[in-house]
Amino acid sequence: MEAPFVTPQEDTAEEAIEAIRDELEIFDDWMERYQYIIEMGRKLPPFPKEWCDDAHRVPGCQSQVWLEEKEEDGKLYFAGLSDAAIVCGLVALLLRVYSGRSREEIQATDPKFLRDLGLVQALSTNRGNGVEAMARAIRSVAASAVA
Repeated sequence: MEAPFVTPQEDTAEEAIEAIRDELEIFDDWMERYQYIIEMGRKLPPFPKEWCDDAHRVPGCQSQVWLEEKEEDGKLYFAGLSDAAIVCGLVALLLRVYSGRSREEIQATDPKFLRDLGLVQALSTNRGNGVEAMARAIRSVAASAVA
């Protein structure tokens, strides 16, 4: 899959969640984890400016977040961007888990992993709600009928 869509690093969403858990546990405190998450966001493939519009905007996020999806060979691939550095990192984290997976795997991957990793609790209420809104938007695309 070519840019701007994210290709999975791990074979399954569950493996991606475990890898993220292991990576976050390396750091002693949340400030270091935030820096790591921000770095993840900086590594996202370039997102086309023409997709930074209301049609691609994810509702329920304090910051502006845009997502686009593409289906290929029975898998959904996502591209994303935010106007806030930490949120861009959260987009990258979610796309690492969900992009390049089948609709069934996306729907079967409950976003409770965000709470299990301590991410929702470590963020402000608005940011926590926003990352959960992003996960809902991705899972909603997977639940929609194939076009």
